[in-house]
Amino acid sequence: MKTQTLNLGVFITVLLILIAGSLISGAQQLTAVQNYGVNRPGVVMVRTVFSADVYINKMQLDSRHFNHLVDSIQKVDSSGVIYTAEEKLNIVLEEINSHPNLFFKASMDYIKEPEEITSSGTGFLITGDGYVATNCHLIDRDNAFIRRQFFLSAFQQITDANISALENAWAIRFSEQQKSILNNTYASVYARLFSMALYDLTKDIYIEYSVDTDSGKTSSIKKSAHVIIKGQPMPGKDIAILKMDGDSTLPTLTIAQDELPKVGEQLFVYGFPGPVTNNNYVSTESAIEPTLTTGIVSAIKNSVAGWPLIQMDANINRGSSGGPVCDEKGEVVGLTTFGSLENSGGLAAGLNFAIPVSILEEYLDSAGVSANPSETSKLFGDAVVFYDRGFYRDALVKFKTVNELNNRFPGLAFYIKDTEKRLRLNDEKKASMIRVDLLVFGLLLFGAIVLFRYLRKKGIKLKA
Repeated sequence: MKTQTLNLGVFITVLLILIAGSLISGAQQLTAVQNYGVNRPGVVMVRTVFSADVYINKMQLDSRHFNHLVDSIQKVDSSGVIYTAEEKLNIVLEEINSHPNLFFKASMDYIKEPEEITSSGTGFLITGDGYVATNCHLIDRDNAFIRRQFFLSAFQQITDANISALENAWAIRFSEQQKSILNNTYASVYARLFSMALYDLTKDIYIEYSVDTDSGKTSSIKKSAHVIIKGQPMPGKDIAILKMDGDSTLPTLTIAQDELPKVGEQLFVYGFPGPVTNNNYVSTESAIEPTLTTGIVSAIKNSVAGWPLIQMDANINRGSSGGPVCDEKGEVVGLTTFGSLENSGGLAAGLNFAIPVSILEEYLDSAGVSANPSETSKLFGDAVVFYDRGFYRDALVKFKTVNELNNRFPGLAFYIKDTEKRLRLNDEKKASMIRVDLLVFGLLLFGAIVLFRYLRKKGIKLKA
């Protein structure tokens, strides 16, 4: 039988590639629990606070017409028709609402109403020293929108004050229906007779994120930020890069390669949806905890300007704009940007869009910013995976290293405390089973030996 030879170097190379490929492929995938544990610390809330003074003409009640109205009701009383106090009040309010121009007039005096409007959304840290990626529309509202919001807010404040003043002057308390009538009346009056002016408009941007306290609990911290570079709200490239103070140890998320995800791939979306953040039954302390929703890539579309968009079925809501969209490796593949509207005007569930990181990279390159994960996040991410797999000794070593670098790293205190507790309870997989990576290596080595013997049996020799 003819003896064949096989190069030993080729054999070992193929074997090492198989081993490395097995280990890498196992390390790439994160469970949803691991994905949240790794990325949650680097997700931040972005708040833009617009402040201004609204000036509006002071309103006066025309006493002559009002007294005439009251007299006419009293004449009806004297004619034998008896009205209750409630009915009389309703007649007065309805008459005022029907002819507001008769009963109200503007004075030469102005009311100064300080107003503040906050726009909230989501962002994520891309460097340990405080660079944040988010949507442009969270920090850059057009003047018409801002003026409208300020005037609506000022109108509501002044209307509430006027209603309270009437209640005090008339020594009564209006029902909700009566207050609604007065609201309509004032809206009509202010729209027709009164002018509003906006002065001293300012804008402040803040980043709010969670930190661990000295007692091991979670708290929040707010830092001012400034714009490094920004695009334009949709249909423009809705990207903004912000900068706040940092010391290189802040938690970060990892940016994926700028290739688009494939349709059908699993996605993990982080954000601060308004219905949760502003829910009266949810504590304010937990409002800073980001919400995780999951879905798949539904389609790859193009914007009206021609650049790509990621369509996904993960649920989002107002407040989630600018949040990171991550793949199964935990890397950011896009930023949540906008949803689709139903005919009713509400957001259509499961028809949402994200801007891919290739667009983000354009702005990072223009600004000269390199999105590098911080050393603390690399260590913390490894530790979370070890912890979730049950390798508590390995996890604890890395958690404590993170603690030495940044003892306020969010969520770190919980992990250290719980890991130490599990070790005390001897809940350590390494004490009773072989680690997964060593097990894979051992199985591959065993397979190599079997293959080597098989080749020898077939007369195939390994040649160096």
